[in-house]
Amino acid sequence: MSVCSAPVAITADRLSDGLVEAARDAVRLPLGTRIVAAMSGGVDSTVTAALLARAGYDVVGVTLQLYDHGAAVQKKGACCAGQDIHDARTAAQSLGIPHYVLDYESRFRQQVIDDFADAYLRGETPIPCIRCNQTVKFRDLLDVARELGAEAMATGHYVRREEGPAGPELHRAVDPARDQSYFLFATTAEQLAYLRFPLGGMPKPAVRAAAAELGLAVADKPDSQDICFVPEGKYTTLIDKLRPQGAEPGEIVHLDGRVLGRHDGVTRYTIGQRRGLNVAVGDPLFVVRIDADTRRVIVGPREALLTHALSLKETNWLGDEASIEAACDAGRPVLARVRSTREPAAGRLALVDGVPGVAFDAPEEGVAPGQACVLYAPEAPTRVLGGGFIASTARDV
Repeated sequence: MSVCSAPVAITADRLSDGLVEAARDAVRLPLGTRIVAAMSGGVDSTVTAALLARAGYDVVGVTLQLYDHGAAVQKKGACCAGQDIHDARTAAQSLGIPHYVLDYESRFRQQVIDDFADAYLRGETPIPCIRCNQTVKFRDLLDVARELGAEAMATGHYVRREEGPAGPELHRAVDPARDQSYFLFATTAEQLAYLRFPLGGMPKPAVRAAAAELGLAVADKPDSQDICFVPEGKYTTLIDKLRPQGAEPGEIVHLDGRVLGRHDGVTRYTIGQRRGLNVAVGDPLFVVRIDADTRRVIVGPREALLTHALSLKETNWLGDEASIEAACDAGRPVLARVRSTREPAAGRLALVDGVPGVAFDAPEEGVAPGQACVLYAPEAPTRVLGGGFIASTARDV
């Protein structure tokens, strides 16, 4: 752990008082309270720290080094390594707040990168950003924040924490284009009680404007893109290195049993994929299932991608019912989001193959095991009820 701080705090008299008040409203703690700000080096987390410091809180910045510094120094659009750590440190100095850098590289490798590779080996389509939030950031880092004497930890995520009748609730961000609730479904009720999200009620342009008014060097810094630890977005290069057995060849098989061709590894395919199959039968074919045990990639027509129900694993529940199992027993209506880029679809909670799952009102297309299914409340569509990782799909319940 390294630490740096500087006595000179930045000032910006033109900064909108409304943004500072919005940050105070999001925190709802007495001024002077110590808050740890998770600083990735990007504009969002930097503005979060700046607004809280200007609002009158005792802010401590913490940055995680998550993967190899040497390999990441020149990588553009990443986070938590190389230039981003330097940017976070520089921002903390300009704000006059203490700043710690924690080496979490080994934890990140075990909990995120290895899990990512293993999921592809199982024929799944993983989401490492969710796993990172679930483990390294919202579990391990929260423990550090408490050790530093903080009453809360604030992040630059675009979600809202609202006080409900039964306690804190997780809601979608005001700016739908920036909403990150899909990636935070695994946040537990205990974690939500400790976390704060000052940017959830702000549009992105206002955040960048605040950074510019504060004179922060990251005001024009591009947002992070793709998966931070995957070189040039080529995930197969990483998986081949970590799990070379994933590149073992196998058969491409039609749903009707016909062997149509060969492939160079199940890790190169995902549910719904059409390009790169190198087989032709006249009609368009899509990957509809991956059997990792037999190394078979099963393909079929587009209608074979339709899913009427799915089962969940590693569930998290934030709803009013006692548990997700109780909500399933009650057939609780939900809006289910099966991909981050897709709008939630209507359905109900039910037991599918004996475990919690979702039965859709109308079939969903291209549902992939390993992706998250995030649940929202139909009566309050911004509210996150929880969710889980997709374990399997079914044609009916």
